[in-house]
Amino acid sequence: MSNMNIPLISKNIRSLRFAVKTISTHKARTVLTLLGVIIGVFSIVVVMSLGEGVRGFIVGQVESFGTNLIQVEVKIPSAAHLSAENAASRAQGAQITTLTVKDGEAIRHLPNVTAVYAGAIGQERASYGSVGKRIFLFGAGADIASVDENAKLASGRFFTAEEDANLGRVAVLGSETKETFFGESDALGEYVVIKGEKYRVIGVLAPRGAVAFFNLDAFTYVPVKTLQKKILGVDHVQFVSVKMSDIARETETVADIIALLRKRHDIDDPDKDDFSVTSSREARKTLEDILGSVTILLLALTSISLLVGGVGIMNVMYVSVSERTNEIGLRKAVGARSSDILGQFLFEALMITFIGGLMGILLGIIFSFGLSFLFAYLGFGLTLRFAPASLLLGIGFSMAVGLLFGLAPAYLASQLSPMDALRKE
Repeated sequence: MSNMNIPLISKNIRSLRFAVKTISTHKARTVLTLLGVIIGVFSIVVVMSLGEGVRGFIVGQVESFGTNLIQVEVKIPSAAHLSAENAASRAQGAQITTLTVKDGEAIRHLPNVTAVYAGAIGQERASYGSVGKRIFLFGAGADIASVDENAKLASGRFFTAEEDANLGRVAVLGSETKETFFGESDALGEYVVIKGEKYRVIGVLAPRGAVAFFNLDAFTYVPVKTLQKKILGVDHVQFVSVKMSDIARETETVADIIALLRKRHDIDDPDKDDFSVTSSREARKTLEDILGSVTILLLALTSISLLVGGVGIMNVMYVSVSERTNEIGLRKAVGARSSDILGQFLFEALMITFIGGLMGILLGIIFSFGLSFLFAYLGFGLTLRFAPASLLLGIGFSMAVGLLFGLAPAYLASQLSPMDALRKE
């Protein structure tokens, strides 16, 4: 170690001793000063952990349908698929009736497409014996089991293409719907009444839970043409799900579907598209971008508490300078330089914010794990994930606040005249 480093180390040790002495002398003041920093860093850690957890949860929900899927959905022409205009129009009852089962059949003949089903969702009252309930109906083509590989049967089978074409009155019950009507009894071969007609139960799905905030266990699956003609009285569908054979050709396949539907719907202007085509990868990226923006916004809001903590540090440092004026004058009289005084007070501010940052990180990690256990206990598949970046961000923010708000009081202390400081009572 060179001789030049020894004075520097000695000075840092001396500054550390002064800082520890000041903090330990004014415990109540220090605790109050720390609170703002602790709360700010705690909020940063929790928000980032929650953001990572929600991102993982939603991306997992999207990927649960498969990573080689393309979804075709109806949309309002001239409106972006995820726009507020499209969402508001759909919510107000606007219907697009141009997407049909035949569109799905045409997509099936495109290269790189291995399975397709057109789908629609509706509600209707159903009953079995004395038990009646309004249920969600999911109309789908016979390829649903090939496209949605997570739709596993606990017993029975799915409907066939022939049953779909002939408007067969058959149904596959979600596990929750089966429990509602049949309890522990076997449902296969029994009949439920939907809109006044009997539907034979040919299958029961294994429990699946909520996917994309839809409780799929509460759905009853029927052939899509049966749902159209016998229950809803419509000719259109709401979406078409497409399975690719080669995910590397995703962009090409999306382009093929768009070109085909524009031709079938007689659309020359892309702004007039009455459909949207989204791949699993694109849906995942869109969701991650949205969640990332929301997380940044929340971090900006939580950072306000750090700024409040910084104002508290500045006030405390000004009080400390005022109380220690004689000490500053004495140190300058025996040879301390302005830079030494500046460094001492900055060191104190940084030490306070560093301690507050560490405590905020620790509390944030504990709280995040606690929330994860609570979500698990309540049955939610959401796990908060501690983001290592929040460690650097929390410490970095807290130290920056200490430096920013401690600089003015420290500079004031360093500029005090030794004679004026010694004369002050």
